[in-house]
Amino acid sequence: MPSEIAVEKIKLKNPPLELHYLGDRVLRQPAKRITKVDDEIRLLVREMLQTMYSKDGIGLAAPQVGVHKQLIVIDLEPDNPANQPLVLINPTIKQVSRDICVAQEGCLSIPGVYLDVKRPQVVEVAYKDESGRPQTLKANDLLGRCIQHEMDHLNGVVFVDRVDNSLTLAQELSKNGFSYQAVKPLA
Repeated sequence: MPSEIAVEKIKLKNPPLELHYLGDRVLRQPAKRITKVDDEIRLLVREMLQTMYSKDGIGLAAPQVGVHKQLIVIDLEPDNPANQPLVLINPTIKQVSRDICVAQEGCLSIPGVYLDVKRPQVVEVAYKDESGRPQTLKANDLLGRCIQHEMDHLNGVVFVDRVDNSLTLAQELSKNGFSYQAVKPLA
């Protein structure tokens, strides 16, 4: 269900929210459920979208901007004004496919680093939209991957924690000014 929140898809010189980067403890803290979807949450959604568009992202989770709430915004077509973004509040994964696929991921919190990550091909997620209405969505391909990537942020997990090739990971992080010590491997 596309969002009803209208935000101009432009790059702001000074986006409203500040991104946090790998190594910042804020990214490792689990997010709390949102108890009430109100104007304050909708303002946060608007500011997250403006920040995401300003940084050339397709997804952003609230912990990445230092807010410990279970809130995600996604827009796979940031250059298409007609495409409405997706807002997921308190998302929970209901089901994942057995089929696994490997694809390259990047993250606004780790600029310049793009590495292969294994994830389920299809994910079914339940969430509330920006009006507080319950929704369910089955997603595959880029949308499914993006939802899983952003939901990881809600649990204090960053995509580099899922990278199997530790040598390549260490090289890419170092090349982009990040410390391998900031990685918390899941396997």
